[in-house]
Amino acid sequence: MPYLPSALLIILGLVLLVLALLRVFRSLRGLSSASRLARARFSDRSGLLRARVAALGVAIAERRRNHWGRRDGGERAGATR
Repeated sequence: MPYLPSALLIILGLVLLVLALLRVFRSLRGLSSASRLARARFSDRSGLLRARVAALGVAIAERRRNHWGRRDGGERAGATR
């Protein structure tokens, strides 16, 4: 039975390999959830930023229209009768 020590070393090596792989997969799962959370937060913040930029564009356009456009009497702003 000279092959017994070799077989035991192979089995021990496989057990250690499985344990190492399980540990790596657990770490990857944690990394995946952290990555998903970071991506969601980034998406939320970029969506809020896009909404703020759009609101600012609307406010500027409205201000230009009110300042340079026609008012109630059909006159231009600042014009005299």
